[in-house]
Amino acid sequence: MRIEPRQLPATLPFLGDLPPLLTRLYAARGVQSEAELDKSLARLIPFQQLKGIDAAVDLLVTALEQRQRILIVGDFDADGATASTVGMLGLRLLGAAHVDYLVPNRFEYGYGLTPEIVEVALTREPQLLITVDNGISSVEGVAAAKKAGLKVLITDHHLPGDELPLADALVNPNQPGCEFPSKALAGVGVIFYVLMALRARLRSLGWYENKPQPNIGELLDLVALGSVADVVPLDANNRILVHQGLERIRAGRARPGIKAILEVAKRDAARITSTDLGFIVGPRLNAAGRLDDMSLGIECLLTTDANLAREMAAQLDGMNQDRKSIEQGMQREALAQLKDLPVESMPFGLCLFDPEWHQGVIGILASRMKERYFRPTIAFADAGDGLLKGSGRSVQGFHIRDALSVVAAQHPNLIAKYGGHAMAAGLTLLQENFALFAEAFDAEVRRQLREEDLTGRMLSDGTLAVEEFHLELARALRHAGPWGQHFPEPLFHGVFQLVEQRVVGERHLKVVLKSECGSVKLDGIAFGIDRDIWPNPTIQWVELAYKLDVNEFRGNETVQLMIAHIEPR
Repeated sequence: MRIEPRQLPATLPFLGDLPPLLTRLYAARGVQSEAELDKSLARLIPFQQLKGIDAAVDLLVTALEQRQRILIVGDFDADGATASTVGMLGLRLLGAAHVDYLVPNRFEYGYGLTPEIVEVALTREPQLLITVDNGISSVEGVAAAKKAGLKVLITDHHLPGDELPLADALVNPNQPGCEFPSKALAGVGVIFYVLMALRARLRSLGWYENKPQPNIGELLDLVALGSVADVVPLDANNRILVHQGLERIRAGRARPGIKAILEVAKRDAARITSTDLGFIVGPRLNAAGRLDDMSLGIECLLTTDANLAREMAAQLDGMNQDRKSIEQGMQREALAQLKDLPVESMPFGLCLFDPEWHQGVIGILASRMKERYFRPTIAFADAGDGLLKGSGRSVQGFHIRDALSVVAAQHPNLIAKYGGHAMAAGLTLLQENFALFAEAFDAEVRRQLREEDLTGRMLSDGTLAVEEFHLELARALRHAGPWGQHFPEPLFHGVFQLVEQRVVGERHLKVVLKSECGSVKLDGIAFGIDRDIWPNPTIQWVELAYKLDVNEFRGNETVQLMIAHIEPR
């Protein structure tokens, strides 16, 4: 692992009266003006810039006026769950008489609005179908819905294929010809924007002359959760959405389901950060879609009954524990496949398969292997009928969805279907084609990346001076975000004397450190350490990459280093 300095612009921007350290941190993350740090809702990009928004609102106004039956078709991850919930609650707030949701079971129907899901949807007798967090690639599904006489509104954020579905309206900032400046909206962000546009139209039509205007800002806790959990880039627009949602949660105004998940995870809602949404709440919500049916997660988010929310949150927590157990077993099996392979013989693009692996967990497995070996990785599971389903994760500098497009073009009929983002993608192929695909994928990675690109690196914001290890700075950094994808939490590095070390839990290393000059004593914790190395009483000096954090214990706050990388010095 290499620790490299994060690059700063030649000239630091003026960002008001910020401390110099914060100015450097923001500048290194591309902030160019003080206005980009304004996280008020008034700074959101106007919805009018979304292509297709007027047609979408036309459909929805007609549906509300005619009291049509609306069915939301979602996805089975946290973004899809929060988007489904936002769609349900928002349309009800705005006056929809009949609105319901349907989420495909990933093991029976797979992803998106397929013709098979349309058949299931028709049993609900809807008049308007709305997709959230899917639909941009559902050419056949939309055609089936239109043939059945349904109106279809697509809201999505995924990259489009060569052919767009012939829906009645399509809202996706990544569709051709859309001039919306932010291409980073999550699926939940797109449906929230549609609701903002609908409310504005209804206001202009006089719907709220004799009644209060609905506050769709009540949904921002869900928007924040889905955006962070889906790991979309936190550009200035998304930072506003996430910040506003976090403020609602901290103020105690979150949905009962979010409160309950935080309670079961033993997290204080008043102190929550974007990191907690991504690593604490998101995985528990995702566990339902990975192992069973995301309906449990959506119902947890929809309910207004705090006791029922706690019961469902406990079920989600149990599923997450099961998911962890399954994942750990799969990791051991994946490592066993690679343990005898010399580093020089390892593929640049890893493809892994075991017939017993769980379809719902292969994405996490791919992520873990990518983090361990620093190369694009796709993990496959048996999907039945001679098919494999794969879930891939990439490294910086390699657009995995575009790479699949290249492989598909070079080898027609090799991949049955695929889709995704720059950093994550999914695909389906015949099991008999696995070896050929693995070879073709590795060749494409080798075409784009060099060997030196496959060594892990961490970008550091520099070293902290002894006088900077204090609570005020740790608190300021915690709330200076929200931090996330493409706007990473500040990471520092330095050499420390190792005073104490012990393992807590199964693989967590608690340490007491002294600064290099020996004048400051600090607590630190490293998660998921290598038990073959730690603890080791012979190691006296270490080099760390770490985040400065606040540890609260029995009402007392102290500075703590959250260690991202540790190695003997």
